[in-house]
Amino acid sequence: VPPCVTHHSVPVLQEAGPTMVGDENSDPHLMSVLGAKKRTMLGNNFSEYYVNDAPRMVLDKLESLGYRVVSMTGVGQTLVWCLHRE
Repeated sequence: VPPCVTHHSVPVLQEAGPTMVGDENSDPHLMSVLGAKKRTMLGNNFSEYYVNDAPRMVLDKLESLGYRVVSMTGVGQTLVWCLHRE
């Protein structure tokens, strides 16, 4: 499953994190490489992976692993980047 990186605040470059990097079905090895931690927020019945890095740091790490941004959108105060690796 290609990673989708989300960030819950704007402007992105001034934020330190956290950055959501995956859901409960994400590749555990990739999540480990990113330094992600798995958590379940109170009231949710699903888990998500997050890092304390700013989105640009996560995107740089993913680029070094061969991932490329294929789309980006904003949903309210959340920014979402979807990436793909050949």
